[in-house]
Amino acid sequence: MKRFNCGIEFKFAEDGAETMSFEGYGAVFGNVDSYGDVIAPGAFAATLAEAHKSGQRPAMLLQHGGVTGEDMTPIGVWQSMSEDGAGLQVKGQLAPTPRGREVYELLKMGAINGLSIGYIAKEWQQRSKPEEPRRTLKAIDLYEVSLVTFPANPKARVQNVKSTLTERIAEQALRDAGFSRTEAKAIVANGFGALECLRDAGNDEAADELAKLVARIRA
Repeated sequence: MKRFNCGIEFKFAEDGAETMSFEGYGAVFGNVDSYGDVIAPGAFAATLAEAHKSGQRPAMLLQHGGVTGEDMTPIGVWQSMSEDGAGLQVKGQLAPTPRGREVYELLKMGAINGLSIGYIAKEWQQRSKPEEPRRTLKAIDLYEVSLVTFPANPKARVQNVKSTLTERIAEQALRDAGFSRTEAKAIVANGFGALECLRDAGNDEAADELAKLVARIRA
């Protein structure tokens, strides 16, 4: 089993619910990794055709798994994979398990920001000149796509992370700041109207602090 480190742009679901779904590019065509390999367009065709036929897509692992059963347990599923002119486009969803939720938080922080594929090369072209890639991979069997901390490819970094602010997240942030549960719910429900109520009551200092907190939550 060989590994090829690749780039991805993470975009999280924008429907207001924490589905822990994301999408991006798992592999970029024409991009030479640190091992000297480059993937040619069409290299995933056989794997994708078989996955479409069987309904069984390559596994989603963390750091390529390991030697124990827990390490090799998938952290989610790849919901779709397809080739376009740029590379291998993937859409996945993390499992609502302790490991899946931990990875989700690490992705949002940027602590994990790369992908790497596990594959077996079936067809390739060896370089004929020193300046060419070591191998140009024309056909590969793709077995797994892992979220990784240290991608070997310089382009294998998260370019963008988007996560929608939900009422639950906002309420928790307000609770962490010292507001009661009732106050937090009222602030989220009334928005900046709650600030005006505080100012009308003559509590400008509390209103200003709340305005700053709301700004931080929205950011």
